Amino acid sequence: MMKAVHFGAGNIGRGFIGALLSKSGYDVTFVDVNADIIQALKDKGSYTVLMAEENGAAEVISGVHALNSERELDAVVEAVAQADIVTTAVGPNILRFVAEPIAKGLEQKGNRPSLVIACENAIGATDTLRVHIEQHVDSEKLADILATTSFPNSAVDRIVPNQQHDELLTVAVEPFFEWVIDASMIQTEKPKLADALFVPDLTPFIERKLFTVNTGHATVAYLGYQKGYTTIYEAMQDQEIVATVRAVLQETGYVLTTVYDFDKEEQSAYIDKVLNRFSNSYVSDELIRVGRSPLRKLSRYERFIKPAMMLLQLGQQPVALLDGIKAAFQFDVTEDAESVELQTKLKTLPLIDVVVEVTGLTKEDELVSLILAKLEA
Repeated sequence: MMKAVHFGAGNIGRGFIGALLSKSGYDVTFVDVNADIIQALKDKGSYTVLMAEENGAAEVISGVHALNSERELDAVVEAVAQADIVTTAVGPNILRFVAEPIAKGLEQKGNRPSLVIACENAIGATDTLRVHIEQHVDSEKLADILATTSFPNSAVDRIVPNQQHDELLTVAVEPFFEWVIDASMIQTEKPKLADALFVPDLTPFIERKLFTVNTGHATVAYLGYQKGYTTIYEAMQDQEIVATVRAVLQETGYVLTTVYDFDKEEQSAYIDKVLNRFSNSYVSDELIRVGRSPLRKLSRYERFIKPAMMLLQLGQQPVALLDGIKAAFQFDVTEDAESVELQTKLKTLPLIDVVVEVTGLTKEDELVSLILAKLEA
């Protein structure tokens, strides 16, 4: 049987990547530092995935194994050495910590081909993981590892709500999911993964998700927070907010269908699907959680500024996007460090300096002028 090692036994790991690997015929071993979850997986060898919708189906994922990366490091390395595929869903900032056992496992695998994919909500996550792995590899073995191991980037999309169940391992996920993998970065045999999409160029799909799902989600959060709502679902009951978000996604959709080879009707349907996902009460998230880290979300290559700049380059003026940008600048939440930092800057520095610093643009950029006008209106 094909073997898979998945780092990260949290809700996304169990409910998305781990479940997909198991359904694809892999013998799955979860690796995590959470002793309770690892012990429960060892004891039961299975868990339940619930579809977060009315009358949602329940699916049992069975025959899984688990290892504690703090207490069973040697076993983790051995599992990686025997694996056909190694995946992660630990968060971009944790990749550096899982890199060493992956590196040691790859050193021990000999000439057996393998594949490593970081399934994180970040652009080029596998590239990042590979750099960390290379720092832990013996220089004499690095060439062999790179010759027999593929490190494709991927884009993942599935809403997994904050949740609590009587059974520790049970996890609820939205029915929709997308796992897109860059086939051009696979030099070994393409893995058999149920429902994963292999594409020759990942960039259009990363941008589509960023400019549609992430831009839309953040816009709902910032506009909803301004109106005093608590959750995404509540905000999506406000038709004024829905209309603004749809207008934002039509602007980003123009960028996507103009720059990339996305069909206009298909993109329109994709927007409808995304808005329906936001309206699913079973996966509704808190606005404060979705809106957190406004400094990152307002940065140059993120969900607001990048599509707005691309729109200007295409000769179109951003309008609805400016509404989202303004709301993001006004996001004032004392529990979020970036929000506090942003509001402090706005109170102590000239507005144009704050906009330039946060967005990474220059004072001469047209978008800076448009943002200033919007914030001062």
